[in-house]
Amino acid sequence: MAGRVSSEFVVALPGPIDVPASLDIFRRSGDDMLDRWDGTWLVRTLRVGRRVIAYACRAEGALDTPVLRVTAERVAYRDAVENAVRSAFLALTTEFEDLCRTDPVIARLNQRHRGFRPVMQSDLLGALVRCISAQQVNLKWASTVRSRLAESFGRPHRVAGQVVYSLDPERLAGLTIADIRALQFTNRKAEYIINAARAIATGELSIETLSALSDDEVIARITAIRGLGVWTAEWILARTLGRPRVSAGDLGVRKAVGAAYLNGRMPSPDEVREATAHWGAAAALAQGRSARKDAGPACGVAEETSAARAQTSRCRTTNRDVTSLAVRAPTTPSRAQNSVCASR
Repeated sequence: MAGRVSSEFVVALPGPIDVPASLDIFRRSGDDMLDRWDGTWLVRTLRVGRRVIAYACRAEGALDTPVLRVTAERVAYRDAVENAVRSAFLALTTEFEDLCRTDPVIARLNQRHRGFRPVMQSDLLGALVRCISAQQVNLKWASTVRSRLAESFGRPHRVAGQVVYSLDPERLAGLTIADIRALQFTNRKAEYIINAARAIATGELSIETLSALSDDEVIARITAIRGLGVWTAEWILARTLGRPRVSAGDLGVRKAVGAAYLNGRMPSPDEVREATAHWGAAAALAQGRSARKDAGPACGVAEETSAARAQTSRCRTTNRDVTSLAVRAPTTPSRAQNSVCASR
């Protein structure tokens, strides 16, 4: 019975981390009931083997000394929850510090949004459902239909007076297209969610398997599932596996990179990869700086010095303000590109 008792503990994180700014991704597009942030409480679930554990966090401390006060659903899983909390915010690296010294665009965005960190999506099914739901629609609608999926077919968890839902791959795999279509998903998205759930339920896709593969092998494994494309695979590489990968097919990322490095021209995915190749091992953090919807003009790129231009020969910038890396989501459901990476 001891394992059923909740556990409360404190996790000190390496700063700087602007916890509220980083977690705002879970609120600004609506509450999907899966990753919940109301400005005070972060409530999520963690899969440990075949069991799912809920946990709730409150932010304390300062930007340079952030602390999360955590309540885990079961004391027996405290260590697993603590590890999840510690790895939730993408860590700063020396490679990112080096990039800030050589790329004035990233340097100024980093200065403007000090402490902002991309938030990881450690649950593979939840991450894939997030990608599928956000294809070709605005993010508020994607959040709305995800919340319907969670409340209709998910499992509720209660911790610290909060409620959060988890998605079970076996249950979703057993649904029909009509079951999910009734929630106002399209037929194709309903099919793709079922396909993703079946791949996870059968072991065809798993975090453990994907983690052992190269980037190209991960992309091949994911895109072998009908409905999951390269864009989804690159997003999983960056935000679930923590790889330094740019989501080059994302419309917002394409716009941002074009404005920052290509004289405002809309680049193809291949051109995005070429223009951001110098991001290297810092790609996930560099791209993360574009996730702030309120980023606004980060700098006047015309101020870039000739020395900096030489150091960043790939980075052809213009004299426009770098609203460039302030990636924005599409505003209408008819938009034919994806922007989940930009805000999720």
